[in-house]
Amino acid sequence: MNVLIIGSGAREHAIAWKLNQSEYCEKIFLAPGNAGTTQFGTTAAVDIHDFAEVAKFATDFNIMMIVVGAENTLVDGIHDYFQSSEYLKHILVIGPKKAGAMLEGSKDYCKAFFQRNNIPTARYQTFTEDTFGQAAEYLRNHNFPVVLKADGLAAGKGVIIAQDYDQAIDTLEDMLRNKRFGNASSKVVIEEYLEGIEVSVFILTDGKDYVLLPEAKDYKRIGEGDTGLNTGGMGAISPVPFVDDVFMQKVKERVIDPTLRGMQEEQMDYTGFLFIGLMNVNGEPYVIEYNVRLGDPETEAILPRIKSDLFELFRALHDRKLGEFQLEIDPRTATTVFLVSGGYPEGFEKGKEISGIENVPSDVLVFHAGTKMVNGKLVNSGGRVIAVTALADTMEEALAKANAAAETITWQDRYYRHDIGFDLRQTHA
Repeated sequence: MNVLIIGSGAREHAIAWKLNQSEYCEKIFLAPGNAGTTQFGTTAAVDIHDFAEVAKFATDFNIMMIVVGAENTLVDGIHDYFQSSEYLKHILVIGPKKAGAMLEGSKDYCKAFFQRNNIPTARYQTFTEDTFGQAAEYLRNHNFPVVLKADGLAAGKGVIIAQDYDQAIDTLEDMLRNKRFGNASSKVVIEEYLEGIEVSVFILTDGKDYVLLPEAKDYKRIGEGDTGLNTGGMGAISPVPFVDDVFMQKVKERVIDPTLRGMQEEQMDYTGFLFIGLMNVNGEPYVIEYNVRLGDPETEAILPRIKSDLFELFRALHDRKLGEFQLEIDPRTATTVFLVSGGYPEGFEKGKEISGIENVPSDVLVFHAGTKMVNGKLVNSGGRVIAVTALADTMEEALAKANAAAETITWQDRYYRHDIGFDLRQTHA
């Protein structure tokens, strides 16, 4: 069977790597892919925002499955487009329809979904430019720190934690009046700050049954010790030491089960991944956000731990047999370290030649993100450039392998965090 993967990051590279291991996958295409994905698939020269063009490609190349890595494509309704056509509806699209994708496309919509379905989350209110005065008054009476979130998609960067009123009001003005995140911040969600430790839980669901995937913890801040600006993700760890059977039982009963009930009651046709961003507050799970696809960099840590055939898992989704699927997991720890361009997540230079990948040990995985080939040379083409993943019996061993491999890959001004997993080592050494 021929498969099309939509997206250009390390997440899509990892999906291609995993699907390539399946005997059922004949040809893999990636749109647009990157310099590394050519190892496992063919680049599809299509505009992923032009669904008619994607449909023509799918027909011409006998695509039977589309795996959507990029959230924008789901929010824009690619699944609906394929389902609305008699000659396309047989193609399995891994990712929800537009209604389900709104769980990521609008934080305000998602928070309202939590409230309707009694899913534990932080208290919040949503404001627009027209209600700026009310928002300012709300902040004046709020505890600090406080969290401000752009309502729409902002590439993982639309969340600001304000430490005091002055910072909060400046951030609010920047978002609502100065359009810091464009249309994404035409609405801003202000919510209470939850003191705890984050973890990402993933399921693949048909809206009724689901398969629980390995959990992971990612590291969003650019600086060591979780300091500085938010990024798309600087690294990840899987499994997460504090996620035990007791905690996961709470997640299933308080979060996953009511989420699926809510999807059914609201007739949300959902077939795909659901990323559940959680805060562990003294052993109690609170939902921070939903994403409607696999996370990045978590994908690069969780897929290497899945021993089962990913294509078979997708087929179980198609056949509505997820309830019968037994996922086999590697018990070892996977650690991912992301190498980024100097200056990211703000201004950075592209086109710097990358070297040293050939020196990475064969048991360490290298997933490309912002890379391309220019005149036969591999160069950086984005902020987050390369993810390095290592597996070992302990987190410390895996991190040592990943950091050693990261050190061998170089280009001008490249940067990576040396302290991924620092909080887990302190708490669970």
